[in-house]
Amino acid sequence: MKNTEIEETLYDRIGGQKGLEHLLTHFYADVRQHAVIGPIFEAQIQDWPMHIKKIAGFWSGLTGGPSLYGGGLIAKHMPLHLQAEHFGHWLTLWAFQCDRTLAARDAEMMKALANQIGDRLKQFAMS
Repeated sequence: MKNTEIEETLYDRIGGQKGLEHLLTHFYADVRQHAVIGPIFEAQIQDWPMHIKKIAGFWSGLTGGPSLYGGGLIAKHMPLHLQAEHFGHWLTLWAFQCDRTLAARDAEMMKALANQIGDRLKQFAMS
Protein backbone atom coordinates (compact mmCIF):
# COMPACT_ATOMS: atom_id res chain seq x y z
CA MET A 1 0.00 0.00 0.00
CA LYS A 2 1.43 3.35 -1.05
CA ASN A 3 1.37 6.32 1.33
CA THR A 4 0.02 9.30 -0.61
CA GLU A 5 0.26 11.75 2.28
CA ILE A 6 2.81 14.45 1.68
CA GLU A 7 4.65 15.60 4.77
CA GLU A 8 4.35 19.30 5.37
CA THR A 9 7.68 21.14 5.33
CA LEU A 10 8.97 23.32 8.14
CA TYR A 11 8.50 26.22 5.73
CA ASP A 12 4.80 25.41 5.40
CA ARG A 13 4.31 24.83 9.13
CA ILE A 14 5.78 28.20 10.07
CA GLY A 15 3.60 30.04 7.57
CA GLY A 16 5.79 30.23 4.48
CA GLN A 17 7.33 33.51 3.42
CA LYS A 18 4.86 35.52 5.47
CA GLY A 19 5.65 33.51 8.61
CA LEU A 20 9.39 33.90 8.08
CA GLU A 21 9.05 37.64 7.59
CA HIS A 22 6.98 37.87 10.77
CA LEU A 23 9.62 35.98 12.77
CA LEU A 24 12.47 37.98 11.25
CA THR A 25 10.75 41.33 11.80
CA HIS A 26 10.49 40.63 15.52
CA PHE A 27 13.97 39.11 15.70
CA TYR A 28 15.64 42.07 14.00
CA ALA A 29 13.69 44.51 16.19
CA ASP A 30 15.43 42.81 19.13
CA VAL A 31 18.78 42.80 17.33
CA ARG A 32 18.57 46.52 16.57
CA GLN A 33 18.00 47.31 20.24
CA HIS A 34 20.77 45.05 21.51
CA ALA A 35 23.69 46.94 23.09
CA VAL A 36 26.40 44.71 21.61
CA ILE A 37 25.23 43.52 18.20
CA GLY A 38 22.74 46.29 17.42
CA PRO A 39 25.41 48.80 16.36
CA ILE A 40 27.07 46.23 14.08
CA PHE A 41 23.83 45.59 12.19
CA GLU A 42 22.79 49.26 12.17
CA ALA A 43 26.10 50.21 10.56
CA GLN A 44 25.63 47.68 7.75
CA ILE A 45 21.91 47.72 6.94
CA GLN A 46 20.24 50.78 5.51
CA ASP A 47 16.99 49.23 4.28
CA TRP A 48 15.56 46.98 6.98
CA PRO A 49 12.41 45.85 5.09
CA MET A 50 14.60 44.79 2.14
CA HIS A 51 17.04 43.03 4.46
CA ILE A 52 14.22 41.10 6.11
CA LYS A 53 12.88 39.99 2.71
CA LYS A 54 16.36 38.91 1.63
CA ILE A 55 16.99 36.95 4.83
CA ALA A 56 13.51 35.42 4.61
CA GLY A 57 14.56 34.17 1.18
CA PHE A 58 17.64 32.60 2.76
CA TRP A 59 15.57 30.88 5.46
CA SER A 60 13.00 29.81 2.88
CA GLY A 61 15.45 27.45 1.20
CA LEU A 62 16.71 26.10 4.53
CA THR A 63 13.22 25.21 5.71
CA GLY A 64 12.01 23.39 2.62
CA GLY A 65 10.53 26.31 0.73
CA PRO A 66 11.71 27.85 -2.52
CA SER A 67 15.41 28.74 -2.69
CA LEU A 68 15.32 32.52 -2.97
CA TYR A 69 18.74 33.56 -1.68
CA GLY A 70 21.49 34.46 -4.12
CA GLY A 71 24.38 33.35 -1.94
CA GLY A 72 27.39 35.01 -0.47
CA LEU A 73 26.55 34.26 3.17
CA ILE A 74 30.18 33.95 4.28
CA ALA A 75 31.44 36.88 2.20
CA LYS A 76 28.69 39.17 3.53
CA HIS A 77 29.71 38.50 7.12
CA MET A 78 33.50 38.67 6.79
CA PRO A 79 33.78 42.50 6.93
CA LEU A 80 31.80 42.57 10.20
CA HIS A 81 34.73 41.18 12.24
CA LEU A 82 32.38 39.07 14.34
CA GLN A 83 33.57 37.39 17.52
CA ALA A 84 32.20 34.43 19.52
CA GLU A 85 30.35 36.85 21.82
CA HIS A 86 28.43 38.27 18.85
CA PHE A 87 27.24 34.84 17.73
CA GLY A 88 26.13 34.04 21.26
CA HIS A 89 23.97 37.16 21.44
CA TRP A 90 22.54 36.52 17.98
CA LEU A 91 21.63 32.93 18.86
CA THR A 92 20.08 33.96 22.19
CA LEU A 93 17.82 36.50 20.49
CA TRP A 94 16.97 34.01 17.76
CA ALA A 95 16.04 31.34 20.30
CA PHE A 96 13.85 33.79 22.20
CA GLN A 97 11.89 34.79 19.09
CA CYS A 98 11.58 31.22 17.81
CA ASP A 99 10.23 30.06 21.17
CA ARG A 100 7.89 33.05 21.34
CA THR A 101 6.61 32.83 17.77
CA LEU A 102 6.64 29.18 16.69
CA ALA A 103 5.27 25.84 17.81
CA ALA A 104 7.76 24.00 20.05
CA ARG A 105 8.85 21.43 17.42
CA ASP A 106 9.33 24.11 14.77
CA ALA A 107 11.16 26.42 17.19
CA GLU A 108 13.62 23.62 18.01
CA MET A 109 14.23 22.96 14.33
CA MET A 110 14.80 26.66 13.59
CA LYS A 111 17.20 26.97 16.52
CA ALA A 112 19.13 23.91 15.35
CA LEU A 113 19.46 25.41 11.86
CA ALA A 114 20.63 28.71 13.36
CA ASN A 115 23.26 26.92 15.42
CA GLN A 116 24.56 25.19 12.29
CA ILE A 117 24.72 28.52 10.47
CA GLY A 118 26.44 30.14 13.45
CA ASP A 119 29.03 27.35 13.60
CA ARG A 120 29.71 27.70 9.88
CA LEU A 121 30.06 31.48 10.08
CA LYS A 122 32.29 31.26 13.16
CA GLN A 123 34.66 28.97 11.25
CA PHE A 124 35.26 31.63 8.64
CA ALA A 125 34.66 34.89 10.48
CA MET A 126 37.00 34.10 13.34
CA SER A 127 39.81 32.48 11.36
